[in-house]
Amino acid sequence: MFRRADFLAANRGLRVARPGFILLARPNGLDPPVMRYGITVTKRIGNAVVRNRMKRRFRELLWSILPDAGLAGHDHVLIGREGGIERDFQQLATELHAALQRVHAGKGDPPRKPRTGRRR
Repeated sequence: MFRRADFLAANRGLRVARPGFILLARPNGLDPPVMRYGITVTKRIGNAVVRNRMKRRFRELLWSILPDAGLAGHDHVLIGREGGIERDFQQLATELHAALQRVHAGKGDPPRKPRTGRRR
């Protein structure tokens, strides 16, 4: 079961952005090596119905792809983006495969720039 601390730790790992989601991956240090996943979708994406639909799609995507293409002993976190709900499921699967290949190669996107100013 993922807890808030696990999500925060994954945020310090590799980050790969795609149009429908952001993939975070980080070694979890569990013994025996266990592959875990987490999903998060913020309120900016839409109402509860939209967010839950996106989470169901992501869960199915991870269940179908992660056992074969995921990294053993790592935590994988999918963060939903606005375009993720409208994207074709097969397109999301292709993007997840590409993101996992980048993570396998150890190539993440550059770190995010810190936010400046005040949020409203």
